[in-house]
Amino acid sequence: MLIENLFVQIGAILGLSVVGGALALWLRQPLIVAFIAVGIALGPSALNVVNQSHEVELFASLGIALLLFVVGLKLDLHIIRTVGPVALASGLGQVLFTSVIGYVIGLLLGLSPVAALYVAVALTFSSTIIIVKLLSDKREVDSLHGRIAVGFLIVQDIVVVLVMIGLTAFGQGGSEELSLGWEALKILLKGGLMLLAVALLMRYLLPWLLHRLAHSAELLMLFAIAWAVLGAIAGDLLGFSKEVGAFLAGVSIASTVYREQVAARLVSLRDFLLLFFFIELGASLDLGAMGGQLGAAAVFSLFVLIGNPLIVMAIMGYMGYRKRTGFLAGLTVAQISEFSLILAALGLSLGHLDQASVGLITLVGLITISVSTYMILYSHPLYERLAPYLSGFERKVAHREQDDGLQDEGQADILLIGLGRFGAAMAQSLRARGCRLLAVDFNPDAVQRHLRDGYAVHYGDAEDPELIASLPLQQSKWVVSTLRDRSLNNMLLHALQQQGYKGRVALSTTSRLEAEHLRQAGADLVLVPYADAAREAADRLFESLNASPEGQLR
Repeated sequence: MLIENLFVQIGAILGLSVVGGALALWLRQPLIVAFIAVGIALGPSALNVVNQSHEVELFASLGIALLLFVVGLKLDLHIIRTVGPVALASGLGQVLFTSVIGYVIGLLLGLSPVAALYVAVALTFSSTIIIVKLLSDKREVDSLHGRIAVGFLIVQDIVVVLVMIGLTAFGQGGSEELSLGWEALKILLKGGLMLLAVALLMRYLLPWLLHRLAHSAELLMLFAIAWAVLGAIAGDLLGFSKEVGAFLAGVSIASTVYREQVAARLVSLRDFLLLFFFIELGASLDLGAMGGQLGAAAVFSLFVLIGNPLIVMAIMGYMGYRKRTGFLAGLTVAQISEFSLILAALGLSLGHLDQASVGLITLVGLITISVSTYMILYSHPLYERLAPYLSGFERKVAHREQDDGLQDEGQADILLIGLGRFGAAMAQSLRARGCRLLAVDFNPDAVQRHLRDGYAVHYGDAEDPELIASLPLQQSKWVVSTLRDRSLNNMLLHALQQQGYKGRVALSTTSRLEAEHLRQAGADLVLVPYADAAREAADRLFESLNASPEGQLR
């Protein structure tokens, strides 16, 4: 029975999602697979609760925009320049090889040439949304393979837009060549104008605007959400996709000091809204059209799960990347995208495909999304098992990773939280002693001032556990907080324990009683600024008195 009341419908979605998610955790299964399964249960194939719901589609679109916006925040211009060549080569190379091999497989399985072509093209596109969500959950978006993967996934998104434009022009009949050429020219012009607009905003407007908005955390977050949605709208209106537009919106502020704070604050909202994307994806799968396609779907699924990663590994190995980087990046193309289902629906509407072919693509999508989720979640143990057999995908000298100078994590001996008078003085002393220092502060003026002085500084709120998770904790020997608030110190300790931090922690307080409490809570060192300064001053006075016969200070 279709639930007409919107509030009841959303409540049913959330309630069943909680049950499905809890069951998945109990069975040690990925939440994404559970949410897709809930979507199937709520869709036309079962309960028919989510059936062409515009509200669910709206929430899903907002979630997609925020997801790609956060990804764009992680990619500043230096990273884009560095991974751009390999992203372009891997993205285009994988699309080319997968479509050619997939077309041959389709013909061998008895598909018509047109159906084989559609299926082959559908196999080439991987789900940017699902992959980025998995990489974000594993905190690997900032790793080298994560950056490369996001790069060639964006390339794929652009290619699929061009393919759908071409198919639409071809399906309309008439002067196909003229129509297709004109559409391609318009896309190039619009793309150039969009990049130019982003560059001008990055240079002249956004740094000034963000610096003023950052004095209010709430206003900064509101602007970030609005900017993500406006970017997605611009991408959609210009003939690209919402993903590309939201991604560029994120890139436009990725070079500012506020990106870590914005990204951390948006995580919870992003995850909530993405739930509706996975529900909608599951609800769109028509199980009735899949019955007679199991054999062909199994063949195509094996090709996508094994062949696509091998193609990416071969390309990246040839370009000089290590086999580990190629393997981890290659796993991200081991499924087909929601765009593949959109492409199938377009072929059906144009009369190029029948329902059976659409069911085949849908079934391949369901299989590959489910299996590849496990492959990515357990990518590191999987690599350890397969590493001895992957030497053929690596040159003797992986020169690209050495030349690029990219590291999987940042480097900092000490993470200093708080740049007030005490924190700023400590930062100056530590840097004078040669310590590698990364500072975090919530005051945009202090951040800008220390950046001008050559410090490595992040804008962020110590209360936010997502910000703590984004810091290079594994390479840091000390986390030092100059904040003297008891609740903030307790929250910081708890966040560090949740992240499995193995280094040492120094906290600050105003009283010796509170200092004892912090030591019992797990702090290795407790600083009491005024008491410590007074004791040091008294020691120096006493030493001077003892060292000088006249009792004079030196």
